[in-house]
Amino acid sequence: MPTTQTDEHKALRSAVSALGKRHGRTYDREQLWSEAAKLGYLGVNLPEEYGGGGGGISELSIVLEELGAAGCPLLMMVVSPAICGTVIARFGTEEQKQTWLPALADGTRTMAFGITEPDAGSNSHRITTTARKDGTDWLLTGRKVFISGVDLADATLIVGRTEDSRTGRLKPCLFIVPRDAPGFTRRQIDMELQATEKQFELTLDDVRLPADALVGDEDAGLLQLFAGLNPERVMTAAFAIGMGRYALARAIEYARDRTVWDAPIGAHQAIAHPLAQAHIDLELARLMMQKAAYLYDAGDDVGAGEAANMAKYAAGEACVRAVDQSVHTLGGNGLTREFGLASLITAARVARIAPVSREMILNYVSHQTLGLPKSY
Repeated sequence: MPTTQTDEHKALRSAVSALGKRHGRTYDREQLWSEAAKLGYLGVNLPEEYGGGGGGISELSIVLEELGAAGCPLLMMVVSPAICGTVIARFGTEEQKQTWLPALADGTRTMAFGITEPDAGSNSHRITTTARKDGTDWLLTGRKVFISGVDLADATLIVGRTEDSRTGRLKPCLFIVPRDAPGFTRRQIDMELQATEKQFELTLDDVRLPADALVGDEDAGLLQLFAGLNPERVMTAAFAIGMGRYALARAIEYARDRTVWDAPIGAHQAIAHPLAQAHIDLELARLMMQKAAYLYDAGDDVGAGEAANMAKYAAGEACVRAVDQSVHTLGGNGLTREFGLASLITAARVARIAPVSREMILNYVSHQTLGLPKSY
């Protein structure tokens, strides 16, 4: 894999950065989403024949990272083009591709993604949402929780499983559920964290879906699921790195200008060294994210799975430390609305928790990479 950026990637970063800086921290989500779509950024990873840019997760992660570094990340990029767009592009029927991919690319339609459940979390082995055949239709029943942006989405890609998986064979399946499908209801979760994209609990009460609502092969199982989850982890890393870079930039600017005694506070090693360490951590996390994206785009799903988990872990940790140190550098000013950092204290924690906790990633690495035995 290349360890330096191509000229194309440098140009993409520069262009997206300029867009983000025009919108800034007080951005309007709909306006930014629309403009990013018109410029081709939302669908940069989708196939050209369906209106996309013909790139991959490498390019899409650059877009999200640079928007985040400008203070205006678009969370639904993790879901709509990265997870849903990728899954449909890889496994969807021609009709599904024609229906969804051009609209996802130009921003006129969005999709949410539903996997997390109240009792299972994001453990795909414990999902209880089930689909059963009724003639040629499917009946989908279950509950989902902490699903982002359902109110903004035209449909939700729901992870369920066929009923015979209860006998021991895990067969997760993916279904496109329209927002107005009878029996499909949502309840907004009252979150302490205030974000543009809201969180919802979903209830599916015998939601009747036509046969063509199923994406991909009923028996493909985990292959199709992780085709969406690996990009999700890469994009979450991009989200976290961008957030960390934004916070760090504010702190560096402040440390250069703020003078308490005879020199700017950034001249003191107690201020300078923690900021330098935060920068190093973010750069290292970015390298792992780039590796994960490269492996995924190259078709190495197994290698990408390991790297994507590591990237998400590293980025989440680096983001939390960068935000914490940035707020600390500004002191009381770090908690004011003027500098736009206080809200990131809580937001940065999300990168550690979602879409999979750091403990579950450590489980994955210890079992899958190191070959250590399970305790469960």
